[in-house]
Formats: sequence, C-alpha cells, structure tokens
Amino acid sequence: MAELAVVTRGLTKRFGRLVAVDHLDLTVRAGELYGFLGPNGAGKSTTLRMLCGILEPTAGEGTVLGFDLRREPERVKAAIGYMSQRFSLYDDLTVVENLTFYARVYAVPRGQRAGRIERLLRLADLAGRERQLAGELSGGYRQRLALACALVHEPRLVFLDEPTAGVDPVSRRTFWALIRRLADAGTTILVTTHYMDEAELCDTLGFIYQGRLIAEGPPARIKREAFGRRVVELEADDLRRAAALLADVPGVEEVVRVGTRLRLIAAPTGPDAAALARWLEVRGVGVAAAREVEPSVEDLFVTFTDRERAGRLRAQLAALGGP
Repeated sequence: MAELAVVTRGLTKRFGRLVAVDHLDLTVRAGELYGFLGPNGAGKSTTLRMLCGILEPTAGEGTVLGFDLRREPERVKAAIGYMSQRFSLYDDLTVVENLTFYARVYAVPRGQRAGRIERLLRLADLAGRERQLAGELSGGYRQRLALACALVHEPRLVFLDEPTAGVDPVSRRTFWALIRRLADAGTTILVTTHYMDEAELCDTLGFIYQGRLIAEGPPARIKREAFGRRVVELEADDLRRAAALLADVPGVEEVVRVGTRLRLIAAPTGPDAAALARWLEVRGVGVAAAREVEPSVEDLFVTFTDRERAGRLRAQLAALGGP
C-alpha cells in the first residue's frame, strides 16, 4: 500500500438526484503521472475535490497518501498540492509575495521559506520576475506561478485540474515539461485535461464517463488491448469525394479530414488500408498513400465515449421494452 498514492473503492458523490461520481474504483501509484480524461460533466473535477478533502463522499471509501478521505480530510488537505481551473493568485501581489503568502498558509517553517521560494522560482522559470505583479503576468507565467504556489510545501502528491486551459501552445509545452520533470523526480501527479496531445504524455490514463471509470491503463496498452479498432490514413486526389465514398464502406465507422489526409476508424473485421485504396481507385479516385497507423488518445477518447453512450442507450431502450 505504501506504493499507492490514491486508492478509492466505490467512491460516489450525489447532488440531490444527480449522481456526479458513480462507484469509482481508482488506483494511482506513487510517482506516476496519471491523466484523468472525460467530457464536460463526466465527474472529473468532482472526483478531484473529493480526493482533496474538499467534498465529502456520499458513499464509498478512499485514502490519499494513506489518509482516510472521510475521517482525515484536513490531513489530506495539508499533505497534497492542488491547482484548480481558477487558482487563486492575488493579482495585486508580486510573484514573491504570492509564494510567501502560500508558504505561510501551508505553515512552511520561516527558516525554510526563502530557500524554498528561490528553488521554485528557478524550477518554474520565474527568476527575474520576482517583483512583477501576478496580474501583469501572461497566461503561461500565471500557470507556472500557480503551480509553484501549490508546490511550496513540497507535497508528495499534486492534483492539477485543467491546468493549461486557455494557455497558448508554447506555454502548454513548457508547463508540461515542468510537470514531467516533477513526476520523474518522484512527485505523484494526477491531472485532468481536455488536450489529447497532453494526455499522450501521461504514464497512465483513466477515462471517466457519467461518473464511471470506463477504461484505464498505460496509453500503449489501452491502444493495443482496449481500443479494438483499425485506424487508417489516406492521401487521395479528391479528399471530399473520397470521404463521401469511404463513408459508405461496410465496416468503416468514422471518416475525418485531417489537413491533406483522411483518417478512418474501421471495425476490427473491417477493410484494411489496401482494400480501402482499391475501393477508391475502382471509383476513379487516385490514392497517393494508404497506411494503417496507431490510434491516438483522441481516437480512444471518442470511441470509448461513443461506445459507453450507445450501451447506455440500449439499456434504457430495453428497460422501456424497446427493440
């Protein structure tokens, strides 16, 4: 159990008749970077707030760094770092003043504050901006300052809720390089994100839909074992006509244009790349290239969500006596 940072069993949160988190079993190993994915309203933020000791579970149980979520929420809060979507930086305080404030909130010993703040300024690449007001920082630097504030008490576990929402691509890349360094140094990080390229960087992914965990594991293993679909990319002379023709091929589930290519998802028994190329060529569309590729995290995300939605719809129809 010492190797597990987060363990939940049947964790549930209801708001009246709404079930926001539904019997969630979650395990996060110490030192890993865990990506928590799901559409809006899936229960990601509610789960994080329960794991942070902010919300009390309606049912179920869990531990965070060995502390019980129900009996020891204050010890959980003191032990972890938390960065929300709207992290409370004080715009009228400087970078150093914000860090000093949070060092006091987290009861960092006075004699350790200066050295720790100096290390965080270097880690977050904020050196030289110590006297700049937080309200004058760009979005990317604000996020780095927010993360530094969440790390000021040196927590072993950090929860990040959509940390790069609204941040430009260059700043996102810099921020994630920082997160990766923290994880490689032994800090456990659980992060929610809507950016699929970010999810690819995680050690483990958990997909949540309507409060339930529907798939979990390392990205490579999920792609290999859980996806169960064929992904093909095609380069054709007439992409619009090719897309229309391919949409009618039995076994083809989705056709999406990506720049100068078409990306297809087909059933496991569906046509392969060569068969799809022949289908187009027989109908007068030239094909420059056709190849099978590895599914992306976005492919997994969309397919798992669609599969779960379809399954629940069938169950509802069956309950109503439908076909």
